[in-house]
Amino acid sequence: MKRLFPLLLLALVLPLAAQQPPLPITSYDYATPENNVSPIAIGMGALNLTYKGDFYGNYSNPALVSDNEYSVLLASFRLKDNDRLSFWEASRISNALRPKQFKYFTLLTNKTAWTYQPVSSVHISEITAADSFRYHDFQLDKMQVTLAAQDKSWYPIGFGLNVKYLAGRLVYLLEHRMGNSLIRDAFIDDKVKGFSTDVGATLETGSFKFGLTGYDVFSRLYWENYASVPIQRRAALQAQYATDNLLLSAGVQGKLAKTTDSTIHLGFQYLWNWEGGSSPSGEPAQQGAVVRLGLYSHDFYGSDNINYTFGTGYNYNLFRFDFSLNNRGMRLKDSEYLFSLGVGLP
Repeated sequence: MKRLFPLLLLALVLPLAAQQPPLPITSYDYATPENNVSPIAIGMGALNLTYKGDFYGNYSNPALVSDNEYSVLLASFRLKDNDRLSFWEASRISNALRPKQFKYFTLLTNKTAWTYQPVSSVHISEITAADSFRYHDFQLDKMQVTLAAQDKSWYPIGFGLNVKYLAGRLVYLLEHRMGNSLIRDAFIDDKVKGFSTDVGATLETGSFKFGLTGYDVFSRLYWENYASVPIQRRAALQAQYATDNLLLSAGVQGKLAKTTDSTIHLGFQYLWNWEGGSSPSGEPAQQGAVVRLGLYSHDFYGSDNINYTFGTGYNYNLFRFDFSLNNRGMRLKDSEYLFSLGVGLP
């Protein structure tokens, strides 16, 4: 009898599971160029595996944290093109602080970083021409720990690892109208948890630096009532030439699969540093300003297939501000704006 009861329970549960509507999510692919959280990386062509001055470097390449000597608290915000804001509306911080616009929060220290990021935030509510109603709400959040180390016995080589914990929820409803009644076609309310890892490395030789990163190399998302799924694995490679003020970079990023959507990235940065005023300690205040330009594309066939990027930034002692713009085909009205605020910790 004890063995019979579990078998009867399983026989009841399996038909119910088979009746579950399919998940409306078919792709778990998050490490794309457009999703980069750093206005510094976006400004330089939406890829940065080599520039240690990017304090969001733990997102693009965890090995960049091995070069870090500061403690910094930073947050970045995105203004999406579908918000239909003018440039001046977008520049007001009140718009950027809406919850759906928050992009990344990180505490960066020597060789480590702790990060929170809303990885995916999808909210759709619409009535279609077929007189049906669809509601789709999917939120996936990430908590991340970054660990890094460096070896200088040969050339400066950095290693880094991101360990990510992910948790989210999906609410999906599909209904259609029949007369004066709404008939429910599908309803899902399910939770998901999972893990993922990124690995990265850097190699510096004189004025040149090389970076390599594998994204979501080992990953799994576990739904409560559906089969578990992996996150799309990606990889990126980049080379950089830098002097005291000038930086040039070129790289490629794509899927680790037979069919890929690889993008080629080119970036430029010029930095000015000077002393002016005085800090609270009485020492001259350290200031800096920067201009960044970049572009990336799958094939560079026509301007409509190219993303153009621009960025700028300013720092005053412990405080820094960075801004970037990303648009396809030089259509400024469709641009996406990303900016960050940061403060150094003593």
